[in-house]
Amino acid sequence: MKMSRDRAINGVQFSIAAHAAWAPGLETDAEWREWAQRCPLIQGDTEPPVLSMPAMLRRRAGSVGRMALEVAYLCLQGRSDVATVFCSRHGECARSVELLQDLVREVPLSPTSFSLSVHNATAGLLSIARHDQASHSALSAGNSGVEHAVIEACGLLADGAPEVLLVVYDGLLPDEFGEFKDCEDQPFAWAWLIQPTVQRGADTIFLTWESAASHSLSTHSGSNAENTDITKLVMAKVPQPAGLDILAFQLRQDHELIRLVDNRRWSWRYSVDQEQRRIAMVTSE
Repeated sequence: MKMSRDRAINGVQFSIAAHAAWAPGLETDAEWREWAQRCPLIQGDTEPPVLSMPAMLRRRAGSVGRMALEVAYLCLQGRSDVATVFCSRHGECARSVELLQDLVREVPLSPTSFSLSVHNATAGLLSIARHDQASHSALSAGNSGVEHAVIEACGLLADGAPEVLLVVYDGLLPDEFGEFKDCEDQPFAWAWLIQPTVQRGADTIFLTWESAASHSLSTHSGSNAENTDITKLVMAKVPQPAGLDILAFQLRQDHELIRLVDNRRWSWRYSVDQEQRRIAMVTSE
């Protein structure tokens, strides 16, 4: 049996320079911070305006893509040549189902609809609209997609990118895939403009990961009973998408969020600059 000091723990850290979020009924920062306190179910079918994108391209995006584009524009605020990482568990799944149904009905497929059903279509629309030649990628990694997207973004920072835009978004899973649902799907999108943590005192998010099995061996050896209780807690089924769990963690500035996914233990930690928090409190008074 390996002791905890021999466990292979990996990690990244970063700061958030700007952030944005959008969902039906939730648009302002104040609305999102109020949502984060209780995380009520997000419902509705309204779409964001995406006024920053040319109308010809905007009309091509579906409802899920429009949410992602809205937060991307809000977060970038005119910046150019920013590498982007888009992350969505289901992406344009609904559009793909419609195409498959057309095949069954022997209806000719729409080339435009097909081109927009691929997973990097939204990232491509943003790049075209902004005439931006920076790299962009689109990930789908199941229930740990956000963690893998953060690792991808931090890899770009390590390669020299001064900042990276991370966009996380999802919509409702089509009824045809209802039997595979493992959470309460909700429409949402959020974006972080992440940077290396270089300035002293900046708020920092740490993400570490390790084998859940090795962590279990360590905690059950009696070295940390409290962590064992936390592990049991997060093994319960989570009713909302992982992207919303992680967004709520960031908005509340929680100290820690632990998630067990596919035999891996992910640990999110938020380190707040206490001096900046004190100044903010004094200013608000």
